[in-house]
Amino acid sequence: MPRFKLTIEYAGTRYSGWQIQTNARTVQGEIAQAVRVVTGRGPDEFYGSGRTDAGVHALAQVAHLGVATSLPPAAIRHRLNEELPSDIVILDVETVDHRFHARKSALGRAYLYQVARRRTAFAKPYVWWVRDPLDLDRVRLAAAHVTGLHDFRSFTDDDPEEKSTRVHLERVEVAEHGHLVLVRFIGSHFLWKMVRRLVGVFVEIGRGGLAPEAVDDLLRERSSLAARLTAPSSGLFLERVFYRGDPRDHPLRPALGG
Repeated sequence: MPRFKLTIEYAGTRYSGWQIQTNARTVQGEIAQAVRVVTGRGPDEFYGSGRTDAGVHALAQVAHLGVATSLPPAAIRHRLNEELPSDIVILDVETVDHRFHARKSALGRAYLYQVARRRTAFAKPYVWWVRDPLDLDRVRLAAAHVTGLHDFRSFTDDDPEEKSTRVHLERVEVAEHGHLVLVRFIGSHFLWKMVRRLVGVFVEIGRGGLAPEAVDDLLRERSSLAARLTAPSSGLFLERVFYRGDPRDHPLRPALGG
């Protein structure tokens, strides 16, 4: 059976996340239904590189699809896009070796968060508007404290007794682009709500409500503070998934709403 690698762009605003759920509309569910229409059968195997939560977007989610079809990749992409709603787009389809696994073969991921420094009429679903002035030098100091291998149990609801909460953050980049503050996280993998809680803490530090060194305490001992500061899902994008041979360096630019 052929296996295909799908690169997918979607706006998560109308969906209850990536993964198929009972009685909820999800991105994976919409694509699986489109596959049934296009190929006449459901996917035999269909996995994403990772879950995105309700309201979270993707610039280049990756999934692998196993389905019996004689259609070439270009035709699969074209026909799936004809069936999918306008807020889900298949950017690319390519045939891959049966050993390729969208999640297990991934070597790293990049997430982008967009903070708006002004009220916006058009980009509300894609940013978090923060009214208070932000000191980005303080934010960068905080970002330096979380880079490297740390226990991020204060930044997730994952149970450390059942799942390791240690993550290697390769780097965190902070930049301004017009009225947007862009924060990019590149790491081996990410925990549930981790990026949104890091951003929430960074914003509180940028406002002056916390010292940059406060992240050290959150990394050292479990605390509920980061949960209380969780940033909204609207500003978060799964930007890229890295596989063997993929370059890690690319310009930090706005996703949408810039």
